[in-house]
Amino acid sequence: MKLLVEKAQTIKERAYVPYSHFPVGAAVLYKDDTIIQGVNVENVSFGATNCAERTALFTGIANGYSKEDIVAIAVSANTKDYITPCSICRQVMVELCQADTPIYLTNGNNDIKEVTVDELVPYAFSTLDN
Repeated sequence: MKLLVEKAQTIKERAYVPYSHFPVGAAVLYKDDTIIQGVNVENVSFGATNCAERTALFTGIANGYSKEDIVAIAVSANTKDYITPCSICRQVMVELCQADTPIYLTNGNNDIKEVTVDELVPYAFSTLDN
């Protein structure tokens, strides 16, 4: 967990955030010990902005990983309280992760809070049959 959190913390410095100045880093650990990192990338057309969590998860999909391969995710920002994924990222996690996947949330003091996808989205929209 410590290495995963460190990867999320260090990658956030590469975020492209000319508008919000709010860098976020994420790191996803897979069963084969691969760690894929992601950062938020902003765009003047704000709808085209992508969050760090989705960047890392989408890169994992592009590299052939599935939800069964994910061990844990860490998210980091320079915040006073724990950084939490936005609602879009939470919905993506519902689809691309298992409900019990650990999510490590950090803050600017390097404190860590562990939650699961299910705890982040207790009433998730998970299938088209809902």
